Amino acid sequence: MFHEYSKNPIKLKIRSTNVNLALILALATLLITSCSAIKKTNKKIEKDFYEAPEFKKGFAGFALYDPVSDKMLYAHNADKYFTPASNTKLFSLYTGLKILDDSIPGLKYTIKGDSLIFKGTGDPSFLNPDLPESNVLNFLKDSGKKLFYAPPIHKEKRLGPGWAWDDYDSYYSAEKIDLPIYGNLIEVKFEEGSSSPSSVKPQSFKDSISPVKPTDPTNKYTQRDIASNKMEFQEFKRTGDFTQHIPFHFSNKLITEIISDTIQDTVKVYTGDIKELNFDQTIYSVPADSIYKQMMQVSDNFIAEQILLMAADKVSDSLKTSIAIDHMKETYLKDLPDEPMWYDGSGLSRYNLFTPRSMVKLIQKIEKEMPVEKLFKILAVGGESGTLKNYYKAETPYIYAKTGTLRNNHSLSGFLVTKSGRILIFSFMNSNYTVPTSELKQGMTRIMERIRDNY
Repeated sequence: MFHEYSKNPIKLKIRSTNVNLALILALATLLITSCSAIKKTNKKIEKDFYEAPEFKKGFAGFALYDPVSDKMLYAHNADKYFTPASNTKLFSLYTGLKILDDSIPGLKYTIKGDSLIFKGTGDPSFLNPDLPESNVLNFLKDSGKKLFYAPPIHKEKRLGPGWAWDDYDSYYSAEKIDLPIYGNLIEVKFEEGSSSPSSVKPQSFKDSISPVKPTDPTNKYTQRDIASNKMEFQEFKRTGDFTQHIPFHFSNKLITEIISDTIQDTVKVYTGDIKELNFDQTIYSVPADSIYKQMMQVSDNFIAEQILLMAADKVSDSLKTSIAIDHMKETYLKDLPDEPMWYDGSGLSRYNLFTPRSMVKLIQKIEKEMPVEKLFKILAVGGESGTLKNYYKAETPYIYAKTGTLRNNHSLSGFLVTKSGRILIFSFMNSNYTVPTSELKQGMTRIMERIRDNY
């Protein structure tokens, strides 16, 4: 065969040319067909934004980006600012990835004679039931020293700027502090048929809860006083098992009392001059990935806030949220398309404002710090896990993202995997809508499925 072709070089050339032309034509046809389908899809999406009832009574923004071709594939109000809610936690994640190490610093300490003096770093893992066991517990138990807790010299405000003041006793508004314990939450359990709590954790709060005569037999919640840890519950028989988590109101004395009760050893507040101490040693607690996963999967506000405190401690030795935010904006976020109006770690603040295209750029930055395969394991997955378990269901998961919801505001930012195998980055932000959020999500699902099927 080789000799036959070698005797007919012109024939071989023509055949090769025909094959190449056929291949080129096939690829061109495929490309034209693909581009046509995408254009049709974009027109349908645009029509949705302007005509669908889910979006007509609100303000929506969307950015869809292909990291392989480095192109913005679709944009709708992508340069406008929106209230991000818990999409803010993507900024907290990036902060942790840039500033914190692979292991979380649990305590900083120094030894003076027979005394071990320690201070908090903002680490959220100590005695936290939602995180792996911290190394801090056994470290304090086995120290063999007199233990002293050194409070921070500069204290952060307990609640963040722009938070709703009347949410102070709601689980999602745990106080920010240098040395969190038990996730900064009290657990109160009622069993079916009981009129008083069956358990209170930590037990030291058991005497802080008292009954009151019922005025509303539908109100099953325990309410905490705004300035103390005194709590009241309405005394009537519960119709089912019920567990409530209530934030602590912290004090230096309370911290030492809880640690003392837990390790069965005395811990006192250090009363000397803290400025004269050199906290030159650190005990590390848990892998950083474990706190990132908890924060992203279930949208844990407390962990998000503590990440910024830990980052501030790392760059300045002072646990203040604003220090971490200013450092990140000045050092790592100056190239965002639009300056982020960023005020807290969790997204509880109504002051936060970001644009969809800046969210997309942020996710690109996160992917450079953590490969997409690893990101997919810590993000909520549509139809499968976390805050997306009941949404964007499909035989094959295609949404890996972070949700964010405050009243009349809902955002979703992350990755979308198309049926053709493309991994796209998107940010879908909605503000000031008046339809139920469930209806809004139906409209969002329709758009996301179109992209999945046609891109």
